[in-house]
Order: sequence, then structure tokens, then C-alpha cells
Amino acid sequence: MLSIYQAFPQLRTAAPRLTRRLFVCRPCPNSTLRAAIPAPRAPNLQNPLLRTVRWKSTQPLRNLATPSPLNTETSKIADAATKATEGAKSWPKTSNKSVAYWLLGSAASVFGIVIFGGLTRLTESGLSITEWRPVTGSLWPANQEAWESEFTKYKASPEFAQLNSHMDLDDFKKIYFMEWAHRLWGRVIGVTFLLPTIYFVARRKVTPSMAWKLTGICGLIGFQGFLGWWMVKSGLHDDLFAKGAHPRVSQYRLTAHLGAAFTVYVSMLLSGLSILKEHRMLADPAKAATALENLKHPALRVFRGSVVALSLLVFVTAMSGALVAGLDAGLIYNEFPYMGLGLAPPKKELFDPFYSHVPDQSDLWWRNMLENPSLVQLDHRILATTTFAAAFALFGYTRFSRSVSSKMPRDARKGVMGMVHLVTMQATLGICTLIYMVPTWLAAAHQAGALALLTGAIVLYSRISMPRRAIMRQLFKQHPPRSQTTTPLRSKLAAQNGDQKL
Repeated sequence: MLSIYQAFPQLRTAAPRLTRRLFVCRPCPNSTLRAAIPAPRAPNLQNPLLRTVRWKSTQPLRNLATPSPLNTETSKIADAATKATEGAKSWPKTSNKSVAYWLLGSAASVFGIVIFGGLTRLTESGLSITEWRPVTGSLWPANQEAWESEFTKYKASPEFAQLNSHMDLDDFKKIYFMEWAHRLWGRVIGVTFLLPTIYFVARRKVTPSMAWKLTGICGLIGFQGFLGWWMVKSGLHDDLFAKGAHPRVSQYRLTAHLGAAFTVYVSMLLSGLSILKEHRMLADPAKAATALENLKHPALRVFRGSVVALSLLVFVTAMSGALVAGLDAGLIYNEFPYMGLGLAPPKKELFDPFYSHVPDQSDLWWRNMLENPSLVQLDHRILATTTFAAAFALFGYTRFSRSVSSKMPRDARKGVMGMVHLVTMQATLGICTLIYMVPTWLAAAHQAGALALLTGAIVLYSRISMPRRAIMRQLFKQHPPRSQTTTPLRSKLAAQNGDQKL
């Protein structure tokens, strides 16, 4: 039996204006209310009431033109929702390519300042400026009076009294320039990162997640400047190092300063590489979807975790090298692989009670590991050897495991080979630095090699990492996998009717 709407389609638009007598609800057939309501009669097309309703239903709703409090409030809420939706949609799904190039350029600048900072430490220039003036300290001393004032401040430091008492003003200017240039470089990095970050976020050229990352990197840069002064301050007071010891900065603060610099560098590099990778994937969605299917293979998941572990191992080894530099531990046991008469010094020398600070010697182990030059150098050797072996083990794993070699991208294979070359170079530089008793140029090259090795690990990880979920959804939306395209006919019909949940 046809319903009244199927018999007369024009009543669908006229129904809201008909009286309730013309409509019957659909309650239970046994309801007493349904029995009390008379059955509706078949409508007559010649009925003038229906003709009037039909004519009025085609006319514009003039009564809505008159504003009412309810309509006004509703329109305000709708406008606010529309603006919020437009604001949310204005954020891009992928950051601009120029942001990636700027991040990589900033990372290169951080790489340079890390090497220059190592030269500043090796030339013992870091304690030449005895004050921290973030703004006015950027200015070079303008006249002879300003130079005399700076030199007088340096004369009050322990380094001048114990090591450089023979130094005149011309010699002081040389070491002053090294530290001044290092601090000025750091300020330039901070300004050239903060201002573009504000611009890119304000213009919404980055994704919301990338905006938070850039903000975090800005905070890290500011914290890095504070750590730099905190490190220098440890070498300006006699009470911060042992009496009669060589004036130098605390190895703990030096390690924290270098670790923060490495963290800033890795954050910039990884963020820039991720943006470029997303753009390459979106340029060829079909190829990217296939690559993502390969990256989901269980063997590559194990390989990806191994690369992360290797990156952390490289970072920890570099931080142990900072402890070696802070204690000048590279000036002892200048041979390899032996340390004296054996592969390791005697146990009594490695765990000397001299470095314990409490009567019960409960801190004997960790104090010696962090403050005893002999044990610190041994720890660095062990970590460096482990890193060397781990890099070659990863190379062998990718070559002899068929499941990994068949699924691994071509650029990832090149990245593994690059890691082998970098770790070999770094091990050679480390051994040469030790044998030749830490010459300045060789020690600086060894520090640069550590950061280059970490760069290789980060680049390798970026090549095998999974992109953000938003990019994956966009890729699979444009080119779904075959398992999703071969749906049964019934599912396709249900999807057309709107019954299937997407």
C-alpha cells in the first residue's frame, strides 16, 4: 500500500504547514490513541486547501526576514562556529618547504658553533670574559679604556693567577676574540631562529605540531645560553674546583652544555628532514603508499628500533667524550688498545677512595666513573668500541637478512653504508687524538666526527621512519591499498546508501 507521500510528492513540502488533523503518527497498532483518531481520507487534488498550501510552500519565508532574539542568537552561534572552523582549516596539513630549508640551515649553523666551541675550550679562551651580559656583551670593546677594564676583570680570575700571569693585553685580545665570537654566534642563532619562528607560526606556514616543536627549540636555545654561562662560572671561582687543581670548567656542566647543543641540532635536523620527506611523499602518492606498506613489515620495525638504539649509543658516547675533555683525561695513557701494562689500569687505580666524598664510601663507584680520569677514559673507550661494533653489526644485519634487505628502501641501504664509513673515520680520529696527545686541530676534528656520526644516524632514521598519521591518511585516501579496494558488492552498495561507517 502506497503512503500518502508516495502518492502525492508535493505534500512533502507542504507537510509542515498542514494541521495536525491531516497527519497520523505511527504508534503501536494496539494503541487506544490510534483507535480514537479517525482514518485519514484520500486527499483530493481539487481541494482548494491543498492548492493554497502548495502555492504558499513555493513562496519565500518572509517571516524569517524579521529578526527575532532567538534567530539573532542562533546566527551569532553559527557565525562563531563558522569562524572557528575556518580558523582550524587555515592550518596546513604539511609545513612549507621553506621552513625545512631554514631548519637545515639553522642546524648547519649549530654544527659550526659546536666545533667553534670546541676550539674555544682547546685554546683555553672560554674564561676570558668574566661577565654574562646577554645584550651589551655583544659589543666589541670600543677603545683602550674598555680593553683595560676587561683585562683587569680577567686578572682577578684563577686562570690568570695560576696559568696566564705572563699574558699582556695583546695576548688577552686573542683569547677574548675567541670567546666573544662564540657568544656572538650563539646570539645570532637565537635571533635568526626566534624571529622566523614567529613569522612562520603567525602566517600559519607550519602545522600545529610543527609550531609546538619550533617553540620548544626556541626554549632550548635560550636554555643553552644559560647553560653556557653556568659552565663558564664554574671556572671563575676557586671554591668550585679542588684546591691547587688546574683551573677549568666543571666536567658536569661542560657535558650538560654540549648535550643541550646536540639536542638542539638533532631537533632542527630531524624536523627539517621530516618536512622534506612529507613533500616527497605527497608529490608521488602511489609510490609513497607502496613504500609505506614496506615500512610496516615486522623486520623493518626491528631494524628501525635498532637504528634508534644506535643513535642513543652515539649520543651517550659523545657525552662520555665531554667528560674526558672536561677532566683532560686524554692526556694520560696515550696508547691504544692498551692502558699501561694491560687493556685496563689496575682496579685500585680505577676505583680510588680519593674521589669519594662520604665516610662510608657509598659514592665510590659513580664518583670514580665521573671524576676519575683513568676510569672516565676507560669508559669512553668501551663505549666507542661498542658503537663501532654496533654499526658494523647493523650493516651485517641489513646484508645477510633477506627479509630486511628485500623490504629496506634503497636510500636506507646507502645510509647504513654511510654509517660504516663515518664510524670508521671517527674511530681513527679518536685513536690518533689519543696517541698524539690531543693536538688542537685533531681534537676539534674528533668532536666534529662525533656530531657527523650522530647526523648519519639521524638521517638513516628519517629514511626509515613512518610519517605523521595525517600524511598517511592523506596518502591512503588518494591511493588505498589493494586490500581496501577489493570490497564485496554488498559493501559497495551499503557505502552508497550511507549505511557503512567510514
